[in-house]
Amino acid sequence: MAEEILVGDLVAEFLQAAGVTTAFGIVSVHNIPMLDGIGRRNAIRFVPTRGEMGAGHMADAYARANGGLGVAITSTGPGAANITGPLIEAVFAGSPMLHLTGQTATGNVDKRQGAVHDVADQLGMLESTSKTAFRVRSAESALGTLMQAARAAMTPPTGPVSVEIPIDIQRTKIPRPELLDHLTIAPPAPDAGDAASLDLIADQLLKAKRPLLWTGNGAKFARDAVQRFIDMGIPLVTSGLGRGVVPETDPMVLGCFIAVPRVEAFYKTVDCMLIAGSRVRAHETRDLSVELPANRIQIDIDPAANGRTYATNLFHVGDADAALHALADRLEGKLNLPESYRDEVKQLRADVHADYKKTLGPYADFAEQLRAAMPDDALFVRDITKSHTTWGYRLFPILSPETNIYPVGAAIGPGFQLGMGAALGGGRKTVAMTGDGGFFLNLGEIWTAVQERIDCCILVMNDSQYGVIKDIQDALYGERHFYADPVGPPLDKLAELAGLPYFKVSDGARFGATVAEALKVNGPTMVEVDMTAIGDFPRYFVPPPYAAKT
Repeated sequence: MAEEILVGDLVAEFLQAAGVTTAFGIVSVHNIPMLDGIGRRNAIRFVPTRGEMGAGHMADAYARANGGLGVAITSTGPGAANITGPLIEAVFAGSPMLHLTGQTATGNVDKRQGAVHDVADQLGMLESTSKTAFRVRSAESALGTLMQAARAAMTPPTGPVSVEIPIDIQRTKIPRPELLDHLTIAPPAPDAGDAASLDLIADQLLKAKRPLLWTGNGAKFARDAVQRFIDMGIPLVTSGLGRGVVPETDPMVLGCFIAVPRVEAFYKTVDCMLIAGSRVRAHETRDLSVELPANRIQIDIDPAANGRTYATNLFHVGDADAALHALADRLEGKLNLPESYRDEVKQLRADVHADYKKTLGPYADFAEQLRAAMPDDALFVRDITKSHTTWGYRLFPILSPETNIYPVGAAIGPGFQLGMGAALGGGRKTVAMTGDGGFFLNLGEIWTAVQERIDCCILVMNDSQYGVIKDIQDALYGERHFYADPVGPPLDKLAELAGLPYFKVSDGARFGATVAEALKVNGPTMVEVDMTAIGDFPRYFVPPPYAAKT
């Protein structure tokens, strides 16, 4: 007779067979069978977080830093609702993530009978906040549903996928599927796309005298292909998520300076822009008001990206890495760009960096100090704070794509939890930079970091206010600063209470050295940067085109 196992145990075996080694979440009444299976097997590290929001952000960043599948396990109803924010962020970031949640017993589902944690149409809630969502309808279909969900998460365009498993199904015994012994979950093989379409793109590039390459998240691992374009004399700009596809120390890389005056003027001279693996988001182009070069060609794995933001003359469906290699094969030895174009780009880069540093006041050298303090392979995770949106987002040199992690949806608060997940996923030194306001949003996860000994330096840029909000209030609301002064605990006392090694920066010249000292510690640390002592951060907020003063 075939061995029988609980569906909860099947979930644990499935995750192990799929290569999952770490998962995040909270144990609760409607997921105990799954977590009991994980605990008894002891093959997967389960990180018990202090909230579902923390679990979701950690699983997201784990996937970004690791390249594999991030896994979060939550409870039902309110617990599942608590992870919707992180799911939305993972959609923005395109993170391959599997969210497993329970459900009331099948006899109660969607009947509004008031069962424990019963939420009407929980599946609909998850569908609206995930790439897609599934419900396990029977014990026999559990494995097939899990496989379908994991493949959906890892198939480009990647994203988070939710699966709800009713509690009675989790407790049901079924014959152990033999498929578990030789199960593989892998994304489809990359496809460069239609050869004739690639020929047309190559023809356009060969005619160009001043081409420009723009890459995004879908091309961030296309290092060798992008380097071939740079070697041919084609400069590079990137979206925020595309940073580090090649090291940003390369003088031909303009990086994420995609909407500054000098670069916008440069666009007017470009005769062909090739966009690969980027949505060219409104958030990064002042709500699509930046005037990009008129001759635009786009490569994307998602046909729905065609014309979603900027119109293009040619749109090619294909894997960005494979398509760029195919184009480089067609261009090398034929594309002849003047050396003067390279020299112009290098000077443009130097001028843009110099201009930008002038806007940062006493923080002008913070990017340089921090880069020198961190190992080259360390992960740099940021929350939405003024230090991220300025020097962290543009000036700090990103050397490889997995080290560049931040809330793409621009939510305040996820940075610290993203840092924890990244540290576990990347297995490297990690700096998680956050403002005081964002840090206080998820303060409880500091005890997760301590309990799990997560090697993450929490870098708190403390200006004792919602600095970004006050900039917006200054620009548009007559400098009326309502509700922008959160009160939080003294960070030195908080660190002492949690058992965290604590460091403080009150002199800007000591910023890098202090972070370097903190990074010598194995395990979590806190560095507080007293911005009130160092000096005011210059206002940087630029109102979008639709904004009007009130």
